[in-house]
Amino acid sequence: MTIRRALCLLFLLSQADGADAESLRLVIPEMRPVAGEMILITVRGEYERQITLEKLSFPDSPDYDWMQLARDQWRTEQVDGRAVRVFERRIAVFPRHAGPLVIGPVTHRLTVVGSDAPREELPVTAEPVTVAVAPFPAEGSTLAAQGLTVTDALSTEPGKLQDGETLVRRVTIEAQGAPSHLVPPRPIVRAPWLISFAAPEARTQRLTPDGPVTTVIWEWHMRPSTGDPAVLPAIAIPWFDTETRQMRTVEIPAIPFGYASIYVGVGGAGHLPAGQMRVAALAVTGGLMAAFVLVLSGHGPRRRGDVLRALRRFSLVDPTRIAVRRAVRSGEPFALRRTVEHHLRRWRALGLPVSGQETARLDARLYALGGDAVPFDAKTEAKAILRAVDGLRRRSGR
Repeated sequence: MTIRRALCLLFLLSQADGADAESLRLVIPEMRPVAGEMILITVRGEYERQITLEKLSFPDSPDYDWMQLARDQWRTEQVDGRAVRVFERRIAVFPRHAGPLVIGPVTHRLTVVGSDAPREELPVTAEPVTVAVAPFPAEGSTLAAQGLTVTDALSTEPGKLQDGETLVRRVTIEAQGAPSHLVPPRPIVRAPWLISFAAPEARTQRLTPDGPVTTVIWEWHMRPSTGDPAVLPAIAIPWFDTETRQMRTVEIPAIPFGYASIYVGVGGAGHLPAGQMRVAALAVTGGLMAAFVLVLSGHGPRRRGDVLRALRRFSLVDPTRIAVRRAVRSGEPFALRRTVEHHLRRWRALGLPVSGQETARLDARLYALGGDAVPFDAKTEAKAILRAVDGLRRRSGR
């Protein structure tokens, strides 16, 4: 009788161990993501029962976008001396905003071979996981990527177009680890002297086990409406580098526009007589004064922006710098990061030099692993950033 009871107890314990052997969990790497940054998740199940059917649905949420990166993997592994069937599904999650992000629970619904019945349902659930998401360092598109490249292809030399010739410009952007909807839309290319037609945008997304790779192609057909030379300004695309944990800016470069015919005959070695030189000098001086008046009165739109940009460059009042000082008084690190980004963006728009490394220390404090252990002093950080920006401007002589 004692032996029979011991055997029954051993059988019940083995059944309990078998039930506990079925497990499912969410495996997430240690990280401090920003809004829009890819979070790679592995849904991992370990099963000992014989499975005949299975279904797993990843939950939707208003707090994130997600995509499955590859086909499910099934294999046999040794876990704690036991041979188990391992299930893995690779998921990429992209937070839509900052704050605590709850992922899960996730249930894997299995149909297994039972001990008494031919088949039985066995749901296995992974507990939810909470991830702290930091605010994106800049406003606008939350483009966070492992790498970003821009290729600019021109059909001909834009500064020496033939009369009536159209320039075809094709810009290709490749973003690694970013979904297609987070790459910003095609910029509007517009100038008073420019005739421009934009071809339909091509936007594709290729899935890899390490995340999506997005390719965007923008194409413009452009020609100047006048014969005067001009410059199409650069277009800046800010993005967060998830490898270095810093904000970066990639530029579609500025290009000069002009017809080759305007350079014909320029640069001759002849000299005008003294009387004609005086007349020419007076004409040039009068023309410059008239042009300046026209610019300020709004009749010279091409040059007006350049003059106003120069005036803002030397202005004693910088609203973005005032905002930085206000953020310093608040002592909130993410508010300081946003206002600093506004300040750096203003400097780029004014054509002032920016190295891209001004915020490296602050970004490491906010976004790198272990950064929260570094003491934060808003006044010290802001002073170091502004000193670096001002020093770069002095060295450039602008």
